[in-house]
Amino acid sequence: MSLAKKAITGIIWNFAEQLARRGIGVAVTLLLAYFLTPEDFGLVAMMAVFLALGGTLMASGFQQALIRLKEATQLDFNTAFYANIALGLVAYIILYNAAPRIALFYEQPDLVSLIRVAALAVIVNSLQVVQVSILSRQLNFKAQLKANLPAALLSGLLAVSLAYYGWGAWALVVQMLVSAILITVFLWMQRIWRPSLSFCFTSLGHMYNFGYKLFLSGVLDIVFKNMYVIVLAKVFSSSVAGIYFFAEKIKELVISQLVTSIQTVTYPALSTMQDDDVRLKVGYRKVLAMTTFLMFPTMLFLAALSQPLFEFLLPKKWWPAVEYLQLMTLAGLLIPLHSINLNILKIKGRSDIFLYLEIIKKIMSALIFFVSIDYGVTGILIGQIISSVLSYIPNSYFSKRLIGYSVRQQLTDFLPGLVSSAVIAGFIFSLQAWVQWWALAELVVFGLLAGLMYLLSANLLKLHAYELTKELVLKKFKKVKPKGE
Repeated sequence: MSLAKKAITGIIWNFAEQLARRGIGVAVTLLLAYFLTPEDFGLVAMMAVFLALGGTLMASGFQQALIRLKEATQLDFNTAFYANIALGLVAYIILYNAAPRIALFYEQPDLVSLIRVAALAVIVNSLQVVQVSILSRQLNFKAQLKANLPAALLSGLLAVSLAYYGWGAWALVVQMLVSAILITVFLWMQRIWRPSLSFCFTSLGHMYNFGYKLFLSGVLDIVFKNMYVIVLAKVFSSSVAGIYFFAEKIKELVISQLVTSIQTVTYPALSTMQDDDVRLKVGYRKVLAMTTFLMFPTMLFLAALSQPLFEFLLPKKWWPAVEYLQLMTLAGLLIPLHSINLNILKIKGRSDIFLYLEIIKKIMSALIFFVSIDYGVTGILIGQIISSVLSYIPNSYFSKRLIGYSVRQQLTDFLPGLVSSAVIAGFIFSLQAWVQWWALAELVVFGLLAGLMYLLSANLLKLHAYELTKELVLKKFKKVKPKGE
């Protein structure tokens, strides 16, 4: 199997893992929506940025550094393991002491205890970084599925039970902490790797030299991704922040799921050919074409059908999130392209360029944000769309510089699928103004119609991405087909 096809196969397995885990997560979120209020979700949204920063400090790019090492040794794994634990403890101490100030900023006293308990997950997660790195190097996503799926299910059931009995925001905090504990336990039960008493400062320096730039990039990304919630909670209300946060969680089922699959798989798979630009470019062209072929219709059809989706699944208190979700989906449309282009920088070891790009893009995003805030939540989300489109320019520029993958070639690979998806999504969206059916009927009929139209157009237009995807699916089917048939 070629490395590109191996990467695509890995994406499929990782997508299945993400779908199962995040699918359970969203199902749980939908159930929680019946028992919790927007204010409860707003409290969790307020502390999410600080927990994410703590997690980034704990990881500090060591996982990416381990994956990129051509020959990672037991000493490298030990060094990263103990460094992550130490950084996890530091992150927890910082969050513990910062909790009262965060609560004072938001004028929400309940945040103190919520943050101090939820932050324990940072320490717990530090115990699984090396295991996940090893499995990612091996493209072994079945093992991760065995840990993530039961953890998501058990923690989700517990959260729903607690919400039913009136625990409010604590149900979400307990879900986060229990999920982290269970994933860690299940990974260690598989005996993927065991630490020994050794540590190397030379190895630490080598990994940190690569990882700290990714850490700084991650900090910038987290701050700017969450600044919207921070402002919404401070300027508007915890209820508005909660509705925004809820819409974002729904969006993550689609966008973050596939993007995580792309990053998790293509980075270790294509890192093995980091010195062969020709093969690297061929592999990335296939990955980009196939992932966007699947991603664009999924996202655009979600935007088109979000109104009947919310009406069927959720109580009216959450219906204001429909417009947020539609705009968020459009803002996230180019995220797979950003992910693929930035992965090229990491594979080439150019974490310095990665950091510089993040700084430039965040300055641009901040300027757009401060201009758009006067136009309310809708204006802020439209600003996100503009920021995403503009960010594609610097991201794609270095792909051409490093492996010769130009913007024109990228447009050739993804534009036909994007145009086809957009036209069909627009048609489906306009149909809803003329046809007033029960929400479930609209979801089923229009969803099937959209999917059928997309496949038919891809077949008639002979889209290259469609042919690649069909070829891979047929080969997979032949492999699992019983002998003798």
